[in-house]
Amino acid sequence: MTITNALAGIAVEDIAEASDFYERLFGREPDARPMKDVAEWKLPGGGWVQVHTDADRAGAAVLTLIVDDIAEELGRLALHGLMPVSKSVGDFFKTAKFRDSDGNTIILSQPQPGTY
Repeated sequence: MTITNALAGIAVEDIAEASDFYERLFGREPDARPMKDVAEWKLPGGGWVQVHTDADRAGAAVLTLIVDDIAEELGRLALHGLMPVSKSVGDFFKTAKFRDSDGNTIILSQPQPGTY
């Protein structure tokens, strides 16, 4: 098997409410709306994040996004009203954790120099 790409799925109860959060997170509207209850963002390094309506599974996702400069991203997100619920610095990564309105966990992570 050859894997050529990946799509991360995030279940939410209300696609309109969730789209507002993810548009602020990604800094843009979705790259695709293949169905009325689905919004998708293409990542620069490949892969996609798909937000879709599924009330039974809403709130159980964890998505980690690797960023070049976490301080810059936190500043940008604060300007759009998104504040992390926690931050930490470890031996390998600096991280900031966010939660969308359904409770899905979104982690921004910046590798420490020389570790990733």
